[in-house]
Amino acid sequence: MFRTWVFTEMPYPFTPPEETYESVRVTLPSRYYDPDTGRDLFHRYYDIYRRADELGLDIMVNEHHSTATCVAPSAPISLGILARETKNARLLALGNPIANRSDPVRVAEEMAMIDVISGGRLEAGLVRGVPMEISAQNSNPVDMKERFWEAADLIVRAWQSHDGPFSWEGKHFHHRQVNIWPRPHQEPSPPVWIPTQTTSTAVEAAERGYTLATILNGTKGCKKIFDAYRERSAELGNTPDSGKFAYLGLVFVGETERDAQAGARRLQWYLQNNKVADQFMSVPGYMDVQARASMLRGAANGIPPQSPLADIVDSSVEELVEAGLFFAGTPDQVVEQVTRFHGEVGGFDHLLAMVQAGTMSASMVNRSMELFAEEVLPRLRHDLPTSSSSRPGTAAMAPIAAGP
Repeated sequence: MFRTWVFTEMPYPFTPPEETYESVRVTLPSRYYDPDTGRDLFHRYYDIYRRADELGLDIMVNEHHSTATCVAPSAPISLGILARETKNARLLALGNPIANRSDPVRVAEEMAMIDVISGGRLEAGLVRGVPMEISAQNSNPVDMKERFWEAADLIVRAWQSHDGPFSWEGKHFHHRQVNIWPRPHQEPSPPVWIPTQTTSTAVEAAERGYTLATILNGTKGCKKIFDAYRERSAELGNTPDSGKFAYLGLVFVGETERDAQAGARRLQWYLQNNKVADQFMSVPGYMDVQARASMLRGAANGIPPQSPLADIVDSSVEELVEAGLFFAGTPDQVVEQVTRFHGEVGGFDHLLAMVQAGTMSASMVNRSMELFAEEVLPRLRHDLPTSSSSRPGTAAMAPIAAGP
């Protein structure tokens, strides 16, 4: 079944003029944050999520650190709140930056607790972490990918082991007496999602059978990553259904084209307010060798490293819609846009919809969600080919071996 997951990064939008600071991430002083205003914003965001649940939509949260663009530093805390405040929505963390965590077992425990509180509604996204947070976390970028996959394997094994303690002696993590309480509600464990912007991670996700998500990379980029997953699956003798694929785009629905354009321009705040200093983007050791070599060749030709959003900051809403980063318009227009994109990338069952950014009010966002839930989603579910096996709660994935 085609599913839509509502998402806001929970920004603190009241920052000083951009020309007065070097980077919104890592170095912007927290004196610009007003806790009373922040309290009101948090309530706004959780109210939006509660309304999404009432409308029959699913929910996605994330976390970031040392930045005003996302003041939710703990996905487990957000999910813990939503596990009690919502009744029906699937709850997706996209996700837990496990390569920056010293204790993957703690992540396994937190996610299991949320799964139990919610009655088995958790979808557990495991992420490597963005380069902007490496210095703040004092991480080693060279071994982040190794740490990530080892942590993921340890977490899944902790979820699936119910017969007493096991020991884990890996390259990066060492744990004795792993025996988490509570164990997850879902069997054999909550579904695992992996977000990526690279084909190499898509290949590794395919080898484990995890759900693959890709974010704001448009039609061509999304198709390339989805195809890498499909090709590796085929090599392994598997045919992944469309429930294994998810795409995140910006979404705004208006009753008229004028309303839709006004709301979409407000939502563009997310693309236009992510000023990042070069040294936090271009981190030696973080990128794959091929990508790093391409960046160095660009630098040699006078092309500085850029934020991944830099090339779309000045794009119009119409250009973003054409590129497949934005789905914006009347209900009829959004149905047509999602349907076209769905066909061009080879199909997917999960639309991750960023519906709020900047100073957008709950009333503005809620009306857009209502139109989507009432007039867009039913038509997408009727018209789009999806996989009968992609029902919520399934967790078909490669079993985790006995460990290192």
